[in-house]
Amino acid sequence: MKQHQFLLLRALPAALLAGAVLVFTTGANPAAPGGEAQLSISRIYWEYNASANDLGVHVTLDGENWKRLKILKPDKSKIFEVKGSGPYHDLGMTELFFEGAEPNLDDFPLADLLALFPEGVYDFEGLTVDGRDIEGEGTFTHAIPAGPRVRAQQGANDFLRISWSEVTSPPAGFPSRPIVISGYQVIVGKFQVTLPGSARSVTVSPEFVASLAPGEQPFEVLAIEVGGNQTLTEGVFVR
Repeated sequence: MKQHQFLLLRALPAALLAGAVLVFTTGANPAAPGGEAQLSISRIYWEYNASANDLGVHVTLDGENWKRLKILKPDKSKIFEVKGSGPYHDLGMTELFFEGAEPNLDDFPLADLLALFPEGVYDFEGLTVDGRDIEGEGTFTHAIPAGPRVRAQQGANDFLRISWSEVTSPPAGFPSRPIVISGYQVIVGKFQVTLPGSARSVTVSPEFVASLAPGEQPFEVLAIEVGGNQTLTEGVFVR
C-alpha cells in the first residue's frame, strides 16, 4: 500500500527491510529543556496484512532540519541510523518515513519477529544542522488488531458502499492485548478517507467510481489501534 512519497532507507536487519504511509499523527511532543530540539512526530508501529498474513514495522518522524538521527530499542541498542551528506549535511532533513519488510508469518514465526522488536519506549536521537540535540520517543506495543471483515455493495449509477465489521480483538495466535480502535481507513486507488472508530461503512464518490477502468478493482480497509498499530484487509469489486 503506497499513499505518499517517502524516502526508503534500508537500515534495520536485512531480513526485515523492504520498500503506505498511513497518515496517523499523534500530538506533538512537548518541548525539550536546555535548548534541545524536539521531534514533532516520532512513531513506530506495526502494520499487519490480514489477507496476505504478513507483518512489518513502520516508522515515521518529523522535526526541524536534522542531519543525523538514530533509533534505540528499550534496551538502548541501536536499530537504525541515518546521516545526511553533501547538501543534506548542511541543509538538513525534516520528514522521514520508512517501513521494514513484511515477512509472511507462514515462513517467519510470529514469536521470532515480535522478539526482534519488543514492547516499550523507543528513543529517537539526533543532531540538527545548527549543532543542537534533537530527540523524541515512541511507545511501541504488540496490541495488533485483527483484520476487519469487508464487503463492497454496488448499485446503479456507479453506487459503491464499502462496509466492514467492528474490530475488538487481536488476530488468532497473536499476543492477547486489549484492542481499542481509534479509526478505520478506506483506500480505493487514489480515494482515501479515515473515519472514526464508530464508523462501519463509507460511500465512495460516484464520480470517482466512474473514473475507474472496467474490471476488478482492489480496495483496502485498515483498522487503526489507539496505540498506532494497524491491520488491513484487502477486498475487490468489479467496475
